[in-house]
Amino acid sequence: MYAIGAFRFSYEHYAAGYTPDFPGVERFKGRLIHPQQWTPDVDYAGKRVVVIGSGATAVTLVPELAKSAAHVTMLQRSPTYVVARPDEDSFANTLRRFLPARTAYAFARWKAVLMSMIFFNLCKRWPARMKTWLLQGVRRALGPDYDVDTDFTPRYKPWDQRLCLVPNGDLFCSIRDGRASVVTDQIEGFTDRGIKLRSGAVLEADLIVTATGLNMRVLGGVQLSVDGAAVDLSRALMYKGMMYSDVPNLATAGGHTNASWTLKCDLTAEYVCRLINHMDLTGMRQCMPRNRDGSIRSQPVFALSWGYIARALPMLPKQGSKMPWRLHQNYARDLIALRYGRLDDSVMEFTKPKHARMDAAASANSRLPPRRGERPDEQHGLHL
Repeated sequence: MYAIGAFRFSYEHYAAGYTPDFPGVERFKGRLIHPQQWTPDVDYAGKRVVVIGSGATAVTLVPELAKSAAHVTMLQRSPTYVVARPDEDSFANTLRRFLPARTAYAFARWKAVLMSMIFFNLCKRWPARMKTWLLQGVRRALGPDYDVDTDFTPRYKPWDQRLCLVPNGDLFCSIRDGRASVVTDQIEGFTDRGIKLRSGAVLEADLIVTATGLNMRVLGGVQLSVDGAAVDLSRALMYKGMMYSDVPNLATAGGHTNASWTLKCDLTAEYVCRLINHMDLTGMRQCMPRNRDGSIRSQPVFALSWGYIARALPMLPKQGSKMPWRLHQNYARDLIALRYGRLDDSVMEFTKPKHARMDAAASANSRLPPRRGERPDEQHGLHL
């Protein structure tokens, strides 16, 4: 008997969002809430609302809150690239009228994959041109009199950070209608009525929403050990973006940063199934990637400049300077490597440890009870 542990490589701690230490926040007499702690009793109808942040959470919250709030202000320290897209794919809808469902799905899926790959590579190859194109879209949405340079022109290049999608342009609609506005400034401190800005202006608010990001934790907080010794994943190299150097029988599912999350997760699941079938056929019970190449240099696993990634870099695993330790944010390359590449590639080590030891470890893992208030899949210990 053998066991391969499979987890989502969860780098976001959803139970508790990240909120900076705002000066004087205790003076605010209204309600302050992070989106991760949102409860049904949060009342914003007819209220003045300030949403702090300019990421995906903020740009989707603002137009929704603006439907019933007196006014919503999105307060940002610096702008983010935003692009409007319809929430339905007209190309896919047309295909479904003329083709069988599975065929239409395959065409629509590959169209979406290829378009995202092309867009990402254009941003990396011609960032200045793509920046101009993205900002032209914002100007068309908000009109010629809006100050796009101040509120929607980031200091970084496209895809140095992820872009924010505005479904159906609803954020732009709420700004045009006067139900929402954007303020680009820095927070000097909180007052009893709202937020005082570095410019001297005061944003009065009844409700302040801190859409300021998340904290990160690897494997959802699971603590790993191998033969009783704790595993420090920050010292490990990621193998093909899913396994870890010198850690046996463990695979994690994580997505591409520049495409739909599920694309890489699907390929990871396929690869793990191939791995299990190979071990069944060869009678092996343990698979473990080992780095025997002394020329491999470790690098950060993410090449994006998100704030919460920067805060978490010391605890994250690394990628290597060469394949198969090198991550490529490219679905086509990963598809070829994971669906058709060799399993026994001289890096993956297959072994057959003693039966008693492996059976005992597997049995112990299966008996670990969940902690109070946790689901069984949220256990905090995995012993390999």
